[in-house]
Amino acid sequence: MASERVFVQAIRRYCARHNVTVDVRPGGWLVAMRRGAKCHFAFGYDIGLNSAIAHRLANDKSATAEVLALAGVPCIAHHLFLNPKMGVHVVGSTWREAMLALLVQNPQGVVVKPNEGTSGRYVFKATSRDELDHAVGEVFSSSLGLVISPYVAIEEEVRVILLDQTPMIVYSKKRPLVVGDGVHSLRELARAAGHDGRLGECDAQTLDAVVPSGERRVLTWRHNLDAGAQPVLVEDGAAQAACVKLAIDAASAIGIAFASIDVIRVDGAWQVLEINSGVMMEALAKLYPELVQATYDAALDRVFGETVC
Repeated sequence: MASERVFVQAIRRYCARHNVTVDVRPGGWLVAMRRGAKCHFAFGYDIGLNSAIAHRLANDKSATAEVLALAGVPCIAHHLFLNPKMGVHVVGSTWREAMLALLVQNPQGVVVKPNEGTSGRYVFKATSRDELDHAVGEVFSSSLGLVISPYVAIEEEVRVILLDQTPMIVYSKKRPLVVGDGVHSLRELARAAGHDGRLGECDAQTLDAVVPSGERRVLTWRHNLDAGAQPVLVEDGAAQAACVKLAIDAASAIGIAFASIDVIRVDGAWQVLEINSGVMMEALAKLYPELVQATYDAALDRVFGETVC
């Protein structure tokens, strides 16, 4: 069905070719796959290959960062804070002071986001107490825990999709940008390029200033595909090799089999940003549908093993 997620469509295609009965439950978040006496499940974007502990670690940004640090894998720190609604005996009484201390330690700003979750929802950059309080309030309104990370100027973000330590897809996330002509303002250039939805992240003075000719202006600090970034395949070379090696090291550290791993380049060095146990490729499928299908096919081959012809 056209309205179904790419993930579910890919499972349907695989099952149709391999004589596997597929039952998609209402809403499409639970999929049962049966061949003979064996039944396998996919839930959300989790295809069922990862162990319970690897899945839980990957879905917990703070835990992932802790494990990677223990393993000596370069990564961005994620400091965990529990929702004060859980009670002082669980959360403690100095959580806000600890948050403010992180803000002081990182004058360039901090990033606040849910400890669990994907797609860049409820992700905020804060450079002041007021911005921090707003971000914390927004995240805690829907989450039991949040993480605070130092804001870093990301030069490039690359996602590596791994299956059993084999890179299936490697792509970078190119943020929307405009190039100045010395005549039009950033607001005018962005609107002309169809990026009106990105204007809310810039202040009025920046938006109304004329962009010098030839100067490139990125419209958002976020690299999320849902925030307008475009996926671009990374070809063989030194950058791809570095990203793949780091992703494999990260996957090995938490013992995960099938995952998408985000790595970022900051000051010329690559670090792990986060690991996702659920492999979502909805945006990527619009540009590379065959590559996405082949990746899910390979993962499903692993799910069914030698029982599938």
